[in-house]
Amino acid sequence: MIIRIVQMKFLSGKEAEFLVIFRESSEKIQHFPGCRHLELWQDPTDTQMFMTYSIWESEEDLNRYRQSPLFVETWSKTKKLFSEKPTVRSLRQVWPFTP
Repeated sequence: MIIRIVQMKFLSGKEAEFLVIFRESSEKIQHFPGCRHLELWQDPTDTQMFMTYSIWESEEDLNRYRQSPLFVETWSKTKKLFSEKPTVRSLRQVWPFTP
C-alpha cells in the first residue's frame, strides 16, 4: 500500500477553478484501478494551500495512474494554477503493519 500526499499552492483567486477541476476528476480517480481512497484538504489559515491524500494498492498502480490520460489531462489543467512548485510525498505504512 502506498500513501500519496501532494501539496499544492494556488494563485490567489484560482482556488475555485481548482475545485471545479477536482470535482470533475475525483470520482474517475477514485475508480481508477488500484486507488483505494482519495481526500482533498485545505489549510484553514492559508486558503490557497491544498493537499490531496490518496491511498494506492501498490506503487505500480500509482505509476499506471500517473501515466494515464486521466492524470495527464487533470494535471495539465491544475498545474497552470500553481503559485509555486508542488511538493509530493509517497509513503508506506509502517505501523500498524498491514501486509
